[in-house]
Amino acid sequence: MYEIKTTDDRLKQSLEPVLAFLKKQKVIDALVKRQHAPRQDLVESLVHRQQLVELAGRLRKLHSADVAYLLEILPPDERLLVWSQIDIEDGGDVLWDVSKPVAEQLIAATGRDRLVAMCRSMNMDELGQIAEHIPDDVMQELLQGMNADNRDWLQSSISYPENSAGYLMSNDFLVVNEDTRVQNLLEELRGHGAFPEQTDKLFVVDRRNRLKGVLPLTDILLSESGQSIGGITRKDAIVFSADDTAHACAQAFERYDLISAPVVDAKGKLIGRLTVDVVMDFVREQAEDALLRQQGLSRNVDLFTPVWNSARERWVWLCINLLTAFVASRVISIFEGTIAQLVALAALMPIVASIGGNSGNQTVALFIRGLALKKITPANVRFLALKEIGVSAVNGVIWGGAIGVVTMLFYRNAALGGVMALATLLNLVVAAVIGIVVPVAMQRAGRDPALGSSVLLTFGTDGMGFLIFLGLASWILI
Repeated sequence: MYEIKTTDDRLKQSLEPVLAFLKKQKVIDALVKRQHAPRQDLVESLVHRQQLVELAGRLRKLHSADVAYLLEILPPDERLLVWSQIDIEDGGDVLWDVSKPVAEQLIAATGRDRLVAMCRSMNMDELGQIAEHIPDDVMQELLQGMNADNRDWLQSSISYPENSAGYLMSNDFLVVNEDTRVQNLLEELRGHGAFPEQTDKLFVVDRRNRLKGVLPLTDILLSESGQSIGGITRKDAIVFSADDTAHACAQAFERYDLISAPVVDAKGKLIGRLTVDVVMDFVREQAEDALLRQQGLSRNVDLFTPVWNSARERWVWLCINLLTAFVASRVISIFEGTIAQLVALAALMPIVASIGGNSGNQTVALFIRGLALKKITPANVRFLALKEIGVSAVNGVIWGGAIGVVTMLFYRNAALGGVMALATLLNLVVAAVIGIVVPVAMQRAGRDPALGSSVLLTFGTDGMGFLIFLGLASWILI
C-alpha cells in the first residue's frame, strides 16, 4: 500500500540519517582522540577522511532545498563541515536557497576557485540575487567568462533595487515572434527540450523585441496550424515594468492568479520574466520581516550569530524599551500616596495595561496589513480610524463593565469597580489611537509601518493605562 507522507515527515526522514551521522562522528572523534595508539595522527586522519566520504555520499541523496535547511539549523562548526562536502554542481543551488546571513558565512569560508565553480553552475537570475555577497574579484571573473548577452543581462539585473521586479526577474523564458505560424512554433517547441519551470505561456515580441502580448500554451494547442501568432496573441496581458516594486507585483500575482508574467524596460522591450515561485519567496520573506520588525529585530541575522553580535542587534529597542519603562515608573511614582492609601490599586494596575496592550496589538496588526496591501489609503484612513476606535469603545464598555463588576464583588467597593471599568474603557480607546497612529505615521515618514510598533504600543498602553487608572482613583476614591 502506498504510504502518504507529509512534507514535514519527508524532510525529517531525509535529514535524520545526516543528523545521526554528525552525532556519531562526534562520538567517534572523541574515542579516537582518547586512544594513544602508535601513529595517532595518521589514525585520526584516516578516520576523519572516511567519515567525510560517508557524509558526502549522504548529502548527494538530498534535495538542495533540504541541504539548505540542514545548514541553517546546524551550529557554525558543523555547518561548515557539511558545506565542505557538498558537490560543486549542487553548491550554487544551496547558496541560493539559504538565508542571506548563512550565505555570507558560507561564501566567506569557501575557497576562491571552488566559489567560482559553484557560481558558474547557477542560473543568471539566482546569481544576480546573491551577487551582493560575492567578492568583487570573483564577480569580475564570472562576468568575464560569460557571453555578452548574459553579462549585459546580469549587470542590468543587479543594478535594480532589491525589492523590484527587475531584481527578481529571470532571463529564462520562451519567446516567439508575432510573424511566426503556429505550425512552425510547434516544431520549434518540440525541438526545444525541457521548458523553463513555471512556463504557462510564451511571450510574443516584434522584430525589435518589443512585447506585443502573451500566448498561453493551451491557445497554441487549440489553434489552427496555419494561423499567425500575431492573430492569436492576447494583448491584455498583465505586464510589469522593471522598476515596479516587488510588493505591487506580488499583489498582482495574487489578484490575477498568475503563474508567470513578462517584465519590460522603459521602451517596452522584453527583458525578463517573473514567476510565482519567486514571488511567493518574496512574500514569505516580507512576512517574516514584518513579524520580526514589530519586535525591533531583523531577519538578516543568523540564529547562530555570536552572542555579542546578537546582543548588539537588540540594543536599540531594548534601550528604547528601558527609557519608556522609566517613564511608566515615574507615572506610578506620582501616585505613590494614592497607592499607599488603597493597596488594591497595585494589584489592579497591570490588568488595565494588559488588556489595553492586547487590544492595541490587534489594531496595529490590522493597520500594518492594510497598509501593506494598500487597502488603507488617504481617502479611507479617517473612516477606518473612527471605525477602529468605535470597536475599541464597544469592547471597552462590555469588558470594562465586566471587569468593574468582578472588581466590585471581589473588593466589595462599588467606586473602585467603577474606576476600573472607566479606566479600561479609556485605555482601550487610547490603545486603538496608538495602534492607528504608529503605523500610519511610520509609513508617511517613509519607514516600515511594522518597525518597533510593538515596543511603542507597549509604552503607550502601559504609561497611559497607569496614568488613567491612578488618576481616576486619586480623583474619585481618595
